[in-house]
Amino acid sequence: MNNTHSFRNDLLLISVTLLAAAGWMFSKFSLAEMPPLYFLGIRFTLAGLVLAAFGASQLRALTGLQWRHSIALGVLFTVAMMIWITGLHHTKHVGEGAFITSMGVVIVPLFARFVFKEELPLSTWVALPVAIAGLALLSLNRGVRLEPGQILFLVSATLFALHFNLLTRLAGSIPATALTAIQLTLVGLLSGLGALVVEVFPERVSPIIWVWILTAALVASSARFLLQTYAQARTSASHAAIIMVLEPVWASLMAGLWLHESMTMLQLAGCSLIFMALLVNRWRVIRNLIRSR
Repeated sequence: MNNTHSFRNDLLLISVTLLAAAGWMFSKFSLAEMPPLYFLGIRFTLAGLVLAAFGASQLRALTGLQWRHSIALGVLFTVAMMIWITGLHHTKHVGEGAFITSMGVVIVPLFARFVFKEELPLSTWVALPVAIAGLALLSLNRGVRLEPGQILFLVSATLFALHFNLLTRLAGSIPATALTAIQLTLVGLLSGLGALVVEVFPERVSPIIWVWILTAALVASSARFLLQTYAQARTSASHAAIIMVLEPVWASLMAGLWLHESMTMLQLAGCSLIFMALLVNRWRVIRNLIRSR
């Protein structure tokens, strides 16, 4: 790949991290009036149907086994997303939540080692205690405890890590657009069903809230995943993973600008340690990239 194409793909992946971070803002604004599961149902059903329109030919060509694998991944992704949106609904600090959720990057190799018997690099053993120390500082910010939102973000990060491991083992045998469309649509439909059981749809929703919901669906979901699929197909997964580490950084900056959030010194120290853990976990790849440059 020449330098022009590499630079273009890097810009696309940076755009993906910006869209993903903006998704935190769109979601938080939507939750001001929309119950979390109803929001998730509307957002992901719309996003999934848009992608299904793009990948209609891929969907028609899927085998029964590919459908079963896609649905299984979609169910796991749904559970992770439902826990994540509940955490976002309860959290008092979006930027902090973004860093906790990003710990999934560190947890991914642990699943690879203990569930799938892959060798665990030394960088992960170094990164894990650093990430735990960061999480401890975040909990110390309000006394020696984790708040419900923080616990939910940590659980969702663990499930996202498991999903990532399974996805990397199955994605090569399933067309990317079709796989993503199935997963997003399942998140929408199952969340909608859950909302019908446990939530009450509001009598009135402000027009601006519908704007945020549509923006979350079309920009932070459909457009984001299309760009991510396109860019990741043209670069290595390890290179993409380094750039994706930017997501919690953008989310924190956006939370400061849009939600007027600020961090205490303990929160800053905790988020910094988690970000350091993400970089340490990718150190071998970062070192190789620096050498190749």
